[in-house]
Amino acid sequence: MTSRPVTSPPVESLEITMQDSRLVDEDELDILHTVHVEVRLKKRSTARVDFIKQLVLDHLSQDEVLFVPSDITGWESEARLEQNVDRIAACETSSPRNRVEMARACLEIHVYQPIVCEQDDLSTGNSKEDVTAATVTELPCIEWDTLWDSLVYDDDVKPHLLNYLYATFLLSEANIDSNLIAWNRVVLLHGPPGTGKTSLCKALAQKLSIRLSERYTQCRLLEINSHSLFSRWFSESGKLVQKLFASVSEMAEDEDVFLVVLIDEVESLTAARAGAISGQEPSDALRVVNALLTQLDKLKHKKNVLFMSTSNLVTAIDPAFRDRADIVRYIGLPPTEAIYDMLHSCLIELMSKGIVHQLPVPNRLVSNTSNRLAMAGQREWDVSNLLWTLSEKCKGLSGRALRRLPVLAHAHAIARGVRFSSRPPPESPTQHRPQPNGVNGKKASALTVEQWIKHMDAVVQESREQLEKLV
Repeated sequence: MTSRPVTSPPVESLEITMQDSRLVDEDELDILHTVHVEVRLKKRSTARVDFIKQLVLDHLSQDEVLFVPSDITGWESEARLEQNVDRIAACETSSPRNRVEMARACLEIHVYQPIVCEQDDLSTGNSKEDVTAATVTELPCIEWDTLWDSLVYDDDVKPHLLNYLYATFLLSEANIDSNLIAWNRVVLLHGPPGTGKTSLCKALAQKLSIRLSERYTQCRLLEINSHSLFSRWFSESGKLVQKLFASVSEMAEDEDVFLVVLIDEVESLTAARAGAISGQEPSDALRVVNALLTQLDKLKHKKNVLFMSTSNLVTAIDPAFRDRADIVRYIGLPPTEAIYDMLHSCLIELMSKGIVHQLPVPNRLVSNTSNRLAMAGQREWDVSNLLWTLSEKCKGLSGRALRRLPVLAHAHAIARGVRFSSRPPPESPTQHRPQPNGVNGKKASALTVEQWIKHMDAVVQESREQLEKLV
């Protein structure tokens, strides 16, 4: 069995050496570290979960170490796994290192079978106006399976939030007395636009649907349309909120269903009541805030309901709502290190699709200053230097803006005469492959990494010039 870092080129040996050299507290040697392993079943699989878990456990036990995060390989030779399993990945661990000895690993194997993303509208059924108050998505869905890995932050926000939410589930299952230890099942993420707050909430919901798949037969994400809950009819907005949460309560009655309620731009529903009291805001807004707070208090005792909310204007939120949030977390613009991760993941994706020629560009964990100096002159390390320079130029851009840069760079290349094939280049060495410098007057169907970075650099500069014109 072998494992490889997710979305990384084949430079693992350097990363492993670096990680092994880290100093470890002697007491850590006696600690068992939890490792979460996710097993995605094929659509046609009808195998029992316990059967698959045992096969995966037997396979993992053949090796001495496990690298986290990593895609597990080698299981394809086991006919029963190959017939039923689509992917096995070691996703998270409590260990501070990415190398976990199997003898000290406590494996939690999560087997799941994602479905095609389907969304239904949830209506309030109001007599005066039928309002689509929320959309309902069944989880886990295949379209969101890479969402978690695509989100990059400068700190431990992802594991911190996931561990907290998982802890609330475990405490709920233990029937902890809520009068002694209390939590409201509310999370608030705030920060500037485009930093991935809503995407992180959806990714967390997807993760929880996988983690809790053995406890709950269904998981649903209810994404509330905050603006639709303000009625043109006086005093109706508060009633719309009550009717929406009545539907949530009804769904929560089924204890085999786990519900994640996402309130995007929550400041729309929870504007500070001080303004309404002073007459600066409509009195209907006051009714909405009161109705929402009342419903949150009613639902906090439901074990199978979790509320996640996002805001771009946290200071505009009523203090009573902020106080109900168990975690209030700021999600800021990505620093240089996180930008490098994002650009590197984009580059790996383009390489896999044949748009950029393959090159084992080191990932961030490997590409530190000392390694880049030691490896100077080798093409992949020189490219890594270029990627760091580009990352520095991208500081101040949101995650949303960074993810669309490759599209702008692609358009930039096309505008300058680069011709791309509609299909990836052939993998067989015997087949004709267009050369980078062109053959028969035609340019290559794929860019070199250096060319791609050059086009990316150009569109970053253009984007900055356009932003300056907005000021």
